[in-house]
Amino acid sequence: MSDPIFFAAPAPVSVRQIAEWAGAEIVRGDGDAMVSGVAPLDEAAAGALVFIDNPKYADLLEQTQATACLVAKRFLARVPEGVTPLLTQEPYRALATVMGHMYPDAMRPTGALDARGAGAISAGAHVDPTARLEAGVTVEPGAVIGPDVEIGAETLVGANAVIAAGCRIGRQCSIGPNTTVQHTLIGDRVIIHPGVRLGQDGFGFAMGLQGHQKVPQIGRVIIQNDVEIGGNTTVDRGANRDTIIGEGTKIDNQVQIGHNVIVGRHCVIVSQVGISGSATLGDYVAIGGQSGVNGHVTIGMGAQIAAVSVVRDDIPAGGRYGGVPARPVKEWFREMAALKRLAQKGNTKTDAD
Repeated sequence: MSDPIFFAAPAPVSVRQIAEWAGAEIVRGDGDAMVSGVAPLDEAAAGALVFIDNPKYADLLEQTQATACLVAKRFLARVPEGVTPLLTQEPYRALATVMGHMYPDAMRPTGALDARGAGAISAGAHVDPTARLEAGVTVEPGAVIGPDVEIGAETLVGANAVIAAGCRIGRQCSIGPNTTVQHTLIGDRVIIHPGVRLGQDGFGFAMGLQGHQKVPQIGRVIIQNDVEIGGNTTVDRGANRDTIIGEGTKIDNQVQIGHNVIVGRHCVIVSQVGISGSATLGDYVAIGGQSGVNGHVTIGMGAQIAAVSVVRDDIPAGGRYGGVPARPVKEWFREMAALKRLAQKGNTKTDAD
């Protein structure tokens, strides 16, 4: 049985064209040589493009059989003869640009129908008569588009997705299979991966001895342009104001974002992060995996939170914090080193006894 090919091989392109796309300099070699794909350093053969951006793989670079390599200056001398070096300050970013040209279908989910069904509304979908869909919208089998929904041109709604009444979705978006979207406004070029839940109740209760009384959640979720949200992530709608995900932010799989949270522009939130209600993240904040953020705290612009940390207090702009509770990384590292020395000292005494 033959293996399926999920992404078609691109049409061959010249090394010179790749250099132009990447803004890279051809240091030596044949600019007219043809490249027909991208491969890892250790699996590359003639016709492949590779990149190097991590010293861990420098030995593999010296053995590669690729046609061309996107490379930073510090690795240039290790590119073997016969491989054309393409000099760039950011090889990984350059690779992303080149792959976007060579594999455009991989830039966003194509859905069950792939390109063959683009712009089609499946007979197995339900689209309410009051919904307004612009040209080129694809709706796959089992999807439900509710009353008064508006969806922009060239957007894909995946199989079994549910878009609840009144939601707005912009142009060139991808709404993955089995997602639910309610009480949500979505901008342009947004990617929502399978299983995402947007706009459900926030976790709001007035707790007391008489029982926990549910507090109506009357806000919305606002997803701005160019956001990407990974599989099985949840974003609760606001309680009395909106939950907002800022432009260009990238959210990994299995992240929980509570009600009234404001996430700034171009943030990065890694898998299994939990952000409690009414927390605020400034622009360009990065939070490592499995971290937690307490409610009502503010993380300043450009701050970085290490993985498996707990943020319980405000973090200043540009701060680098880690640990439980999170504190400046230099302080955290000193504490860890001191604990290690104490543990080693204790082990030495035990051995002596």
